[in-house]
Amino acid sequence: MASLQDIRHRIKSVKSTKQITSAMNMVATSRLRHAKEAATANRPYAQKVSEVVHAVAKNAGMDFSHPLLEKHEDGKKLVFLITSDKGLAGAYSSNACKAAEALIEKENDTDFVIVGRKGVGHFKSRGHNVIKEFIGISEHPSSEDARDIALELIRLYKTGEYREIVMVYTKFVSAITCEPKSGALLPFAPLEEEDNLHAEYIYEPDAATVLGFMLPQYLFTVVYAALLQSAASELSSRMNAMSNATDNAEDLMDKLNLHYNKVRQAGITREITEIVGGAEALK
Repeated sequence: MASLQDIRHRIKSVKSTKQITSAMNMVATSRLRHAKEAATANRPYAQKVSEVVHAVAKNAGMDFSHPLLEKHEDGKKLVFLITSDKGLAGAYSSNACKAAEALIEKENDTDFVIVGRKGVGHFKSRGHNVIKEFIGISEHPSSEDARDIALELIRLYKTGEYREIVMVYTKFVSAITCEPKSGALLPFAPLEEEDNLHAEYIYEPDAATVLGFMLPQYLFTVVYAALLQSAASELSSRMNAMSNATDNAEDLMDKLNLHYNKVRQAGITREITEIVGGAEALK
């Protein structure tokens, strides 16, 4: 049986852990508010850019050609994955990595561009080819970061080495819910089933030229929106994980205190019994 000193040390250790998890929970909660506001504010803009680009693509004509529209029959698949730089965020990064792993069809047929140390470590340790990594931006992505990533993805696709580029990120639904999402980035494919995209625009000089200018901007917007959604998801996952850890620490402290009192009471009872037994033996 553990001694009273051992139990006191355990209680002190759990109390220290609780203070850390509680502080991390408050920090994540504070940061989540700003990340949620950024993701929410960006969403209408990203949706409108997507709507306009697809509308312009429909008016550009079938003869329009652009490097981001070209289909490469040969080549590998490139997965752009967004994870976290830090741990203690529950299953946030592991769920995103599982979603990315599901896209691997054949061995040595998929390369990765990854945001976040967790994703980089996950795939490098399993022997996958991570050709580009972006570290230190998962919690605080900026528009410059998104532009650098978009330009890198465009450069890689223009080399002709990849037949498609797929993005995996985590969509922020609410403070307690987020879900991994995947979707094709390149080659850009205009939506054909949407009938509400026949908006009337005046193109100068023409639709094809406008589309050629907007395609890189569209990719940048999509990447930036995914980074903001993932940042909010990471912080919400960390907030929930630290809240659960704090609650568990409190429960464990209650159990340890109860155990401590029982052991202490048993020790007192044993000492009283020994004293009474000794007194009886002297009679």
